[in-house]
Amino acid sequence: MARDHHYAVTVEWTGNTGEGTGDYRAYRRNHEIKVAGKPLIAGSADPQFLGDGARWNPEDLLVAALSACHKLWYLHLCADAGITVESYVDHAEGTLRLGGEENRFSEVVLHPEVVIREASRTDSALALHEAAHHECFIARSMNFPVRCEPRIRVAGDPS
Repeated sequence: MARDHHYAVTVEWTGNTGEGTGDYRAYRRNHEIKVAGKPLIAGSADPQFLGDGARWNPEDLLVAALSACHKLWYLHLCADAGITVESYVDHAEGTLRLGGEENRFSEVVLHPEVVIREASRTDSALALHEAAHHECFIARSMNFPVRCEPRIRVAGDPS
């Protein structure tokens, strides 16, 4: 049975310098992302679009959402499979293609580095990345490729 889950997010522009959007270069791209009961996220545009590089931009947040969703599914599947994950770090990268009529993400590549406890389960741990990819709500919602290039190590193994 299908169940809908709803997410309420408020994005408030805080970049009016007094002139509104009277001139493209006269306003800041700063905004605040708010969800009730959660810390505020200071947002802006990417610096190449006149934003504040010290703040999160939508492109950062999209790549982060893909990485976090994959990680959450992966940890869930490992727990179900009896694989003990001791650490998980992903150095995810997204490619935004600009020019012509493209102007969209062309791909995101996840690079999770996972340390597991059971040396005999490395193949299974690797295979669960594919399963996590197929379960990830965010990746399933994208209209561009999301690839995963994982690396599995065993705890205590120096390689």
